[in-house]
Amino acid sequence: MRKSAIKDIWASGGAVINGWCAIPNGFVAELMAQMGWDSLTIDTQHGLIDYQAMLGMLQAISTTAVTPMVRVPWNDPAAIMKALDAGAFGIICPMVNSREECERFVGACRYAPRGYRSSGPTRAIVYGGSDYPAKANDTVLALAMIETREALDNLDAIAGTPELDALYIGPSDLSVSLGLPHGLDRNEEIVLAALQRVLDACRRHKIKACIHTGSTSYAKRMLDMGFDLVTVLSDARLMMLAGLQAMQELRGAKAPAASGKVASPY
Repeated sequence: MRKSAIKDIWASGGAVINGWCAIPNGFVAELMAQMGWDSLTIDTQHGLIDYQAMLGMLQAISTTAVTPMVRVPWNDPAAIMKALDAGAFGIICPMVNSREECERFVGACRYAPRGYRSSGPTRAIVYGGSDYPAKANDTVLALAMIETREALDNLDAIAGTPELDALYIGPSDLSVSLGLPHGLDRNEEIVLAALQRVLDACRRHKIKACIHTGSTSYAKRMLDMGFDLVTVLSDARLMMLAGLQAMQELRGAKAPAASGKVASPY
């Protein structure tokens, strides 16, 4: 079966640099896959991507050694299984708030007897190899998002779920849940303490800790803090920043600032 760069990096004690795809376009995904990311996540929750666009993007990414993942819209077994059957090697599931919800999530990622995933890896067997059905359970990654105060209260129960590979912090929703405004790269003590709580829970339960960031500087800070995977920006945000920089160089103060209506949160 095709190897997972994420699992290989983690096995060697390294950290993963994950890119993020929000634009529903195979060529954009192909360009992203050429940039040197260890993995790329196709965002079907807040990105503008439907199933057909996701499929083409997975095919584009598969021209490289970059490991493809999908953030599904919700903790829905149908969406999870379809993304896996299309060739995703990892699933990021939003808003996992309890052990029961996490069990439902990871069960959809695993074939029996370790889960209840239905057998039908239509494209996954083409991408992953003929031995995909036998090895998928040990290759596909399940990452549960921690985004609420409720999830923080249930951290150990969630992190201890069998078959779970990692917790993935969604900082913007977590900030809102903690009484702060929307936004990434938070420096408030209450947020930093929450990040440390997630890290500590991951270490106790021997799973990986992952986080979404909005800048390379904050991503480096999270790596230094001990996170095992950092997501840095997105295709949409990278394009926005590059375009704004070009206009500022050409037009100076007349160029639009990277804020307000022209800013992308991802």
